[in-house]
Amino acid sequence: MSQSNNKAMSSKQKAINFVVLIGIVSLFSDMTYEGARSVTGPFLAVLGASGTVVGLVAGFGELLGYGIRLLSGFLSDRLGKYWTITILGYILNLFAVPLLALAGRWEIAAALMITERIGKAIRTPARDAMLSHATKEVGRGWGFGLHEALDQIGAIIGPLIVTVVLYLKGGFKTGFAVLLVPALLAIVVLIAARVIYPTPRDLETEQPKPSVGTGFPRAFWLYLAAVVLIAAGYVDYPLISYHLKKAAVVSNNWLPVFYAVAMGVDALAALIFGYLFDRIGIYVLVIAALISSVFAPLVFFGGFTMALLGMAAWGIGMGAQESVLRAAIAGMIPPDRRGTAYGVFNTGYGLFWFLGSALMGVLYDISVGYVVAFSVVTQLLSIPIMLYVKGKTAVL
Repeated sequence: MSQSNNKAMSSKQKAINFVVLIGIVSLFSDMTYEGARSVTGPFLAVLGASGTVVGLVAGFGELLGYGIRLLSGFLSDRLGKYWTITILGYILNLFAVPLLALAGRWEIAAALMITERIGKAIRTPARDAMLSHATKEVGRGWGFGLHEALDQIGAIIGPLIVTVVLYLKGGFKTGFAVLLVPALLAIVVLIAARVIYPTPRDLETEQPKPSVGTGFPRAFWLYLAAVVLIAAGYVDYPLISYHLKKAAVVSNNWLPVFYAVAMGVDALAALIFGYLFDRIGIYVLVIAALISSVFAPLVFFGGFTMALLGMAAWGIGMGAQESVLRAAIAGMIPPDRRGTAYGVFNTGYGLFWFLGSALMGVLYDISVGYVVAFSVVTQLLSIPIMLYVKGKTAVL
């Protein structure tokens, strides 16, 4: 084997190792905060918060979290402190969870829940920008897909850990305290990744030309328009679970099982669609949008079996969104602008997810059919825009 081939294989192996390390960080992180988020609603209720407070805290935390990503992404590019911003974000994101074990008032718990969302917002654009350098060597779709799969494994394990604690009569606060363990493991792996790969940009062996000017290409904005349509039409699981319970489709015990099924499908779909993205480009998003568009009628009009199939379709869409959507941006934007681009992308995605969720909540009180129609139509509207973007750029 030639020296150049050996060097190429060495670069690819380093890139894979970096993706896996960051994926393990995400696995432990999701164990921590997804485990907590599975019970923060009833925990607030136990502390005396009203249903309105629970809804406002959750909604405001998400909205603020996505909004901060715009500033975080800009600063990571401007300062070049990708690791610093990422580590700071993870510290806030993770350690706010075990501190919930010390909260004696709902106001304190609410502040910690919002802090957790802020921490995630701070670290996400910088982390994704660093991941984008490694995914260039292993395949954009496959790299982000592998990261998402590891991430979702943690999202499945975390709530199960809390479930076991509750089953053993440990209580909510004990569950939060136990989650200190994966939080610490995440930080340890993160620091190890920082020591081993101090400059992730070096993993991108073929450096593209630096950006010219301060704007993004027109294809990016069109792509974002398609993405926000998908986000707006994606029904959040709290509304789905609310319907399944209200319509007596499933019993309470089955609600976390349905969510776990969706998360498992999400992890598998991230790998499959990531792999396909590296071969057929943005067409894989068209396929994902067609599949995910059927989840709403299955979930809201079907019985037990149809609703379960609908959750599988919901998981497929989430897997594609969490992997391929990020991979596509890495191919459109030069390295020195990717932090900002991911910040803009996440802000737009989160804002329209919030607006769409709020609107569908209102529509649900009027008619379930309106929710289904809105969800299906908005997702399908994204397809012609994606196809148009494909025709205008070679990178997708």
